[in-house]
Amino acid sequence: MRAFTSACYAVDIGHHSYPMDKYRLVPARLLAEATLSREELIEPEAATLDDILRVHTPEYVQAFVNGTLERKAMLRIGLPWSPELVRRAFAVIGGTIGATRLALKEGIAANLAGGTHHAFADHGEGYCIFNDMVIAMRRLRADGAARRFLVVDLDVHQGNGTAALCAGDPEVFTFSMHGENNYPARKEHGSWDIALPDGVTDEEYLGRLARALPQLVERFRPQLLFYQAGVDVLAGDRFGKLALTMEGVGERDRLVHDFAHRLGLPLVITLGGGYARDLEHIVEAHCQTVRIAKREKKG
Repeated sequence: MRAFTSACYAVDIGHHSYPMDKYRLVPARLLAEATLSREELIEPEAATLDDILRVHTPEYVQAFVNGTLERKAMLRIGLPWSPELVRRAFAVIGGTIGATRLALKEGIAANLAGGTHHAFADHGEGYCIFNDMVIAMRRLRADGAARRFLVVDLDVHQGNGTAALCAGDPEVFTFSMHGENNYPARKEHGSWDIALPDGVTDEEYLGRLARALPQLVERFRPQLLFYQAGVDVLAGDRFGKLALTMEGVGERDRLVHDFAHRLGLPLVITLGGGYARDLEHIVEAHCQTVRIAKREKKG
């Protein structure tokens, strides 16, 4: 299995609640433990301005790229602006575009970043600047490679930007299973949203997911599946409120992989959120997602 990563995925944002170092530590660990070889780690080609403008407004894009976005708008994103942050945004989107193309050829691929599901057409929020998954969808359509997409978003936070951007698009189905009492305070209406109460543990979470996944293809027939594999569902996550164990998150990943495999659906994995106080816990959870993907591909 191949995955996209880059040194520019990790930029200096100072002392911050966003765990930027995970983008350096996850690929390093996957290499060290031989889950992935150097040949399986691919440097992405940066997205183009045209790619981003298929989804986001010219005013917002230009203001962010030029560093002239209003302070209030940058605070809403939650990251300090820098030229390196601009390069990172374009590289991460390129990684997701690359992963979609590979998945169509090889069945599965990952971007060891991405899942920026809080970005709207005219603004970013929640550490998300541009919406990589929707940009990748529009690029594939422009290339004539695929048209119908399913998003399975299992980050603890609803993918409000993705839901808003895909509203009214009959060729995209957005499924989100997230914390009811968590960010964003105002949820958007996706194709199917399951809101979970605080404190949900493995058994209830996995049961609800196992029942939901087969129903997705009763409602919609996709050509490609985007899996937003956020690990902020883990117990103790600072921004989470759910209570899954590491083993439960692994079983969640297996359920999604089995679902895609049974249907013969190309699968694109993005890492999504994770905000445990112990960075090691976040890194291990993301690496577990990739290990399971690699094993499932071999199987």
